Amino acid sequence: MDRMTVRDIDVKDKRVLVRVDFNVPLGNDGHITDDGRIRAAIPTIEYLVEQGAKVVIMSHLGRPDGKVVPSMSLKVTGDRLSELMRHPVQFANECVGEKVEQAIAGLNDGDILLLENLRFHPEEEANDEVFAEKLARLGDIFVDDAFGTAHRAHASIVGVTNYLPAVAGLLLEKELISLGQILETPAKPFCVLFGGAKIADKVRLLENVIDKVDTILVGGGMAATFLKANNYEVGKSIVDEKLDMAVKLMAKARKYNIKFLLPKDVIVTGDLLPEARGICVHVEKIPPLGRVVDIGLLTINLFTKELERAKTVFWNGPMGIYEMPQFAEGTKTMADVISRLHATTIIGGGSTAEIVGELKLADKMSFVSTGGGSSMLFLSGEKLPGVEALLKINGETAA
Repeated sequence: MDRMTVRDIDVKDKRVLVRVDFNVPLGNDGHITDDGRIRAAIPTIEYLVEQGAKVVIMSHLGRPDGKVVPSMSLKVTGDRLSELMRHPVQFANECVGEKVEQAIAGLNDGDILLLENLRFHPEEEANDEVFAEKLARLGDIFVDDAFGTAHRAHASIVGVTNYLPAVAGLLLEKELISLGQILETPAKPFCVLFGGAKIADKVRLLENVIDKVDTILVGGGMAATFLKANNYEVGKSIVDEKLDMAVKLMAKARKYNIKFLLPKDVIVTGDLLPEARGICVHVEKIPPLGRVVDIGLLTINLFTKELERAKTVFWNGPMGIYEMPQFAEGTKTMADVISRLHATTIIGGGSTAEIVGELKLADKMSFVSTGGGSSMLFLSGEKLPGVEALLKINGETAA
């Protein structure tokens, strides 16, 4: 961790502009279904309040495409933050402009103000210089605590650092240290469990850590691609067009004597209708019209044995179509198994973090990342714009 953090600066009596990731999932009724990202930001906000800062919070929510979409207002997240902290959180119905500046001028030390959705303005995602300067007017110091968006070069993440001294929040620091442990000194045996549909980002990650991994377990939709690469019939399952990626990864695993395990059996179904039912078949017997939608019992037992041997586990991606309850058993079982391990267990953000949160298992994991795309890119050895823009310990930026 070579970046300055909020602990390295004096924030008393200062307006501190904090970028958080309050992009929480909402139900059809507009209520928050998982407040994990809000909870994760609280340590930094509490620290700033205790230090006597005027705290100005900004975030995005959803994909409003540069337009004002009332259902994507951040007001609901401010109300939840206030409940969790037992501290009043004021709300501004804009994120830049004279009215916002006046509201901030009226803040006392320890007050909290949440700004409206940044992505109601197209200039945010365009990293517009004028918009970034307007945001910078709202603070004396910038604190980035949004690891989930650290891979985005947006105005509130990178642009604002051109105008304000920029440091990491406590969550961002924790993310970098926890994920960095995988890159540097994972306790062995080190096992990675991958699911989901896409393989491209996982391949880059594994190429970056392959000399440290002992076992690779593959489930979810991406298992169909690897099975196809091994000449199995996968029916109507979605297969990544870049089969060569799967072939090369398996060859590299053999080269490094890494145990690479694919499902032995899978749950298959026909059309993905709400009333769809699945049957369990060995991977040699996937029917031509079948779709792989979960891992089977043999595979659950196989994966469980490997996980129970591990001292470090990294998991990213569901084992099946988790959104359909009848095809969620493999994912739920893996979550339960990992939660009971005597090992360092790191959950790789995105939908996987939401799953362990929904199952109320997050507290039983060593660390649950708040960044899906960011965590995968970081572990792949990529530089994250939101981290690179922060002050180094020596007071300089990477640029």
